[in-house]
Amino acid sequence: MSRVINFSAGPSSIPLEVLQTAQAEFLDYKGCGCSIIEISHRTPIFEEVLFSARDKVKSLYGFGDEYDVLFLQGGATLQFAQVPMNLYNGGVAQYVNTGVWTTKAIKDAKILGINYEVVASSEETKFDRIPKDIKFSDDADYLYICSNNTIYGTQYKEYPKCKCPLVVDSSSDLFAREIDISNIGLFYGGIQKNGGPAGVTLVVVRKDLLDRVGANVPSILRYKTQAEADSMSNTPNTFGIYMLNLTLDWVIKQGGLASINEKNEKKAHLLYSYIDGSNGFYKGHAQDDSRSLMNVSFNILSKELEMKFVKEASEAGMIGLKGHRHLGGIRASLYNAITYENVETLVDFMKEFARKNG
Repeated sequence: MSRVINFSAGPSSIPLEVLQTAQAEFLDYKGCGCSIIEISHRTPIFEEVLFSARDKVKSLYGFGDEYDVLFLQGGATLQFAQVPMNLYNGGVAQYVNTGVWTTKAIKDAKILGINYEVVASSEETKFDRIPKDIKFSDDADYLYICSNNTIYGTQYKEYPKCKCPLVVDSSSDLFAREIDISNIGLFYGGIQKNGGPAGVTLVVVRKDLLDRVGANVPSILRYKTQAEADSMSNTPNTFGIYMLNLTLDWVIKQGGLASINEKNEKKAHLLYSYIDGSNGFYKGHAQDDSRSLMNVSFNILSKELEMKFVKEASEAGMIGLKGHRHLGGIRASLYNAITYENVETLVDFMKEFARKNG
């Protein structure tokens, strides 16, 4: 079997071991005589899968009983509106703008007519950094950040400290490192980077915030509705949750989030070190102290060479390296399923490409 190396930003690589387990169980899940995708969510068989995934999320991150873990649909994008619908409490919501996804979240806050303010932004430098001096209010209804920015290749090394509830869009670094949860009010992300296939949005919400929701918010968009129904107020993405559960088993088998982070640091260091030492042939976008371990965005000397790079890399068995349309260039996403050897293969290709085209 010949498989390409998938550097796509998402949906992205799923560990081969996980895919093989799903393949083996696909027609007959644990001897029940049917596929997991055919099993009703209202059965003990599926509930065991859902509760297992929920418990693993809490255990890996250290979330206690004061939090509910929800598996929702609509993508992380729906959370841009669902967060203010549920957490805005008549005061002010504060946002840090670090790229396209926070820009969209801010836009939805404006559409909803809530009182919000952008307390820090790196837009003036084309989102090449995480703002350091964030002036926020401890009395804000919430402070909203995106922990990792797939397009621009930036990432918070530490979350902001605040007394108000911190809302974190962690779509592109879910299950990639340990985090400080001490001031987390809501933590969410689409799982399609490090948690399995597209279609499931993880939301971890502090229980005391569930009653903030206004009377005019539709029932299905209330976190409280889904929390009271164990994420099954409507039919959940059963197969996606099953795949998430398998992927979390794999994360645990790797040694948990600390071990995963150590591996990710080594992969990113290998690639960034080569980019920095390429005598300007390759140039990274993010400032050094804001560099993401998940998404490495960089440019080559010309757009023509970038197009050639993507084409030849694909022919060499490496896909998903074309940069996002907002930034262009090249982007290598080094999610959990990408191995150190995969990155070595990419760096070897980059060296040869620079030799031939420099």
